[in-house]
Amino acid sequence: MNAPLLNTRVPDHPVAEIFPARWSPRAFSEAVMTEDELLLLLEAARWAPSASNVQPWRFAWGLRGDAGFAAIAGALVPFNRAWAEKSSALIVVASRRVRDGSEGVVDNPWHGFDAGTAWGYLAMQAQMSGFHAHAMGGFDHAVAAQALGLPEDHALHAVVAVGKLGDPARLPEALRARETPSLRMPLAALAGRGQFPA
Repeated sequence: MNAPLLNTRVPDHPVAEIFPARWSPRAFSEAVMTEDELLLLLEAARWAPSASNVQPWRFAWGLRGDAGFAAIAGALVPFNRAWAEKSSALIVVASRRVRDGSEGVVDNPWHGFDAGTAWGYLAMQAQMSGFHAHAMGGFDHAVAAQALGLPEDHALHAVVAVGKLGDPARLPEALRARETPSLRMPLAALAGRGQFPA
């Protein structure tokens, strides 16, 4: 059984349907994802905009059943690991905190912002490809960094589970009620003309 229909999400303005349709489920099916399908998501992320075209985002990934997937799953907190291990793929999002400039290696204050944009592109491509992507902050950064060979000048941001929708009944009981697309605050609470909303 698939998750509930997305008819509870109504945008304030007539955006493309894909935006309110994208959500982050935890119930994944046993569907297999091919390497080509995974690389398509990363290719979309590659085309994200970045400050000075530095492109600081970096990804480590694994498909369910391979060593990379197991290494990433091993860094997840137990709550996330319980459901994310059933996904088709796990992707770790990181970014290089510095950039090479004419004055040598300097800090890149935009690395996290740019990596977030790349994750957004990845998530939207997953949606367009018939998959769902769920980003998580619940993982052991030191374990992930060690297992994946993270360079010292990089920062870890999230682990992303990707897969096809599965049966929510397979989730722990406490998560079943949450397996529905979340609503959003009204636009007026998020954006103001000439000043930030109170």
